Amino acid sequence: MASARKKLEDVGGTAVRGYRAPSFSIGHSNLWAFDCLAEAGYKYSSSIYPVRHDHYGMPDAPRFAHRVQGGLLELPITTTRFMARNFPRGRRLLPAASYRASKWAIERVNRVDRQPAIFYFHPWEIDPHQPRIRGVSAKTRFRHYLNLDRTEARLDRLLADFRWDRIDRVFEIDSA
Repeated sequence: MASARKKLEDVGGTAVRGYRAPSFSIGHSNLWAFDCLAEAGYKYSSSIYPVRHDHYGMPDAPRFAHRVQGGLLELPITTTRFMARNFPRGRRLLPAASYRASKWAIERVNRVDRQPAIFYFHPWEIDPHQPRIRGVSAKTRFRHYLNLDRTEARLDRLLADFRWDRIDRVFEIDSA
């Protein structure tokens, strides 16, 4: 883990302070992974998604920044709390009105919860012309390809409608 971090720093020319486990794969059964991340020199993680999902998620985890094992700062992706449940704030899979829903949710988190919003996207999500892979399930096709043609415009609107900054500056994470 430390050697991968060092390679990224060498290639990028800057310190790598944060980590996100693939598919938000840190959960109740492997919280020890935070100790490994801290030992490797990471300062924060965004590896727990406090939602219920068929592939990942820890719905009982805190929705906002909190300390975990190893003293690491865990920064969950933003969720909206509704009817005693956390809902993800994805933009791509929702119908055309989803931008309004996402904007409302971010404004609510900023205003009511008084917290910054954190979101992510994959680079492939802004490429509507990517090759289609044959032989994958209907559910996988739906999740991967739906609304790819709308993602870039929605991202542009989010970037224009809100003030954004790097995680290390928003959460004042030191470089030491």
